This record gives sequence, C-alpha cells and structure tokens, in this order.
Amino acid sequence: MLSNSSILITGGTGSFGHTFVPMTLAKYNPRRLVIFSRDEMKQWEMAKLYGNDERVRFFIGDVRDKDRLARALNGIDHVVHAAATKIVPTAEYNPFECVKTNVIGAMNLIDACIDQGVKRVVALSTDKASSPANLYGATKLTSDKLFIAGNSYSGSGDTRFSVVRYGNVMGSRGSVIPFFLSLDDQGALPITDDRMTRFMITLEQGVDLVWHAFEDMVGGEIYVKKIPSMRIIDIARAISPNAPQQVVGIRPGEKLHEQMIGPEDAPHTYEYANHYKILPAIHNWSLDPERISDGKAVSSGFTYCSDNNTDWMSINTLREWVEQNREKIGSI
Repeated sequence: MLSNSSILITGGTGSFGHTFVPMTLAKYNPRRLVIFSRDEMKQWEMAKLYGNDERVRFFIGDVRDKDRLARALNGIDHVVHAAATKIVPTAEYNPFECVKTNVIGAMNLIDACIDQGVKRVVALSTDKASSPANLYGATKLTSDKLFIAGNSYSGSGDTRFSVVRYGNVMGSRGSVIPFFLSLDDQGALPITDDRMTRFMITLEQGVDLVWHAFEDMVGGEIYVKKIPSMRIIDIARAISPNAPQQVVGIRPGEKLHEQMIGPEDAPHTYEYANHYKILPAIHNWSLDPERISDGKAVSSGFTYCSDNNTDWMSINTLREWVEQNREKIGSI
C-alpha cells in the first residue's frame, strides 16, 4: 500500500520520525515522504541525513494551522500523525498549549485530510489515553475519539482513520533510559515509586505497528501491540547496577502503572497473534466481520496493563539492548 505513494508525517523530526523515515524509505520506496513540523533547526539537521534524496521533502508548519496543513497535504496519499505535546508535567503546567496541539491540531488534520482526499491516516496514541489520569492522556483520548469519528465524518469520501497505541518507547529523547544514563556514576538514581512498572517497546516495533495498521485498517480501529513490561527499579539496575536508588515520589499527573486497554474497552477488543485491536463502539463497527477478521474476543473485564502483563523484560535483556544502541539513545 505504501509503495510508490506520497506519505506525510506530522511531527516528523521527533524520535518516531527519525526511525519511521529511513525504515519506510528502505522497505516501500515511496514516491515522496514529507516531514511536516514547526522546528526549522530540527528539519535542517534531519535534512543532512538524506543529502540529495529527492523522495524526502521538508515542510515547515504547525498542526494548529489548518490552512498550512491543507497546503502540505495536497497530493498526499497516506498520513502518519506523530505531532503532539507529550511530556506529562509540561502538559499539566501548560494546559492551553497542550489542548491546542493535541485536540485542535487533531481536528485540523482530520478536516484537512478529508478535504484533500487523503486515503489513509494513522494517528499515534499513548497508554495514557486509556483511563487518563493527566491532561496529556485526556487530550490524547479526545484525539483518539476524533480520529475514530472521522471515519463517519468523512461522509462519501474515501479517507479512513485509525490509531496505534503503545507505551514507553525505549531510548527516545526525554524518556527514562537516557535520563538514567545521563546520571550514571553521579550518585543515586531518582525513582518515582519502587512499585512502578512500564511497558517497553522499541521505535522499530512502533514503526512496524504503524505499517500493519495501514495494511489492515478498515477505519476506526485502535491497534495495541503486545510488548513486555519492566519495573522501574529494574530499568535503573540495568543502567547502573551499582548505583543507589532514591525514591522521590510520583510527578504531577504520573501513573503508577501503564494501561493500554481498560475494562470499558474489553467488550470491543479482539486479540491477535502479536497485537490487540479495539474496535469502535459507534455504528456497531465492533461487530463488523471485516474489522474483526480472525480476531478472538477478549474476556469480560479484560485489561492490558504493565503490572498484569504476562511478558516481562529481564535486566540482562535491557542491558544488552542499551549496549547495542548506546550511540543513538536520547539523541533523537
């Protein structure tokens, strides 16, 4: 589907974009891959990686600007929506800005994609959108609902929307692994709560999930990849096995455990070999055989949380991954 197509990624200079772009160029050889973002310096630095590759284009713009989106989406077949205000404390202290980007930006993108005749849109979500306890999660839940409803809002048009949801991305800029690495050999590592658990997913796995969504989607699905969990104290031990740990308390809006599927979604959730799929409750789409395909309905009251997960990453596995990826951790 993505081969020889025109693709645009919002927020494309972020961690996900730095992985999605080279992987997609290599696998699908798209006709055009447009990086849409508002930071000219990040675009300038990223452009150096692709030299004279005519497939890669850069477009300065903000998802808050609907007119600019419309211009950027002209001739685009597929969109990945990665732009977001996503740092939990930042969102708590700057709520108006978070809403403008995560909610109004989503509305702008949906309208512009429908108006420009985009074929498929996959929006990146987060575990924090499931039973949200902070503003970031609440705005992403709203965004998810908007993209799901976009499938009926598009009317007779062919534009279809789906969502992918995953947790802590290993080694991404601003995440816990590069933070702990920056404090290595500098004393005690700050632990928010020694009971805390987190899902673990690589950027490459996140890209794979987006690719799968493009191939599989009918419209309105939320895809959740099966991934392992880790305790935060074990993440710290993997980074600095001899460093003492100091419990400093949970930050504003932070959850003790990550949840990607809550009990309210269980009646509409189906299980597959490598992922789950939450189908829309509206229009009886959760009963649609084409959307269900070969999925198996989960049990009543099912939840998918980082503390009740059956798959756990070991300290040695994470330590090996860190050593193999040390040069790029936290750099993008």
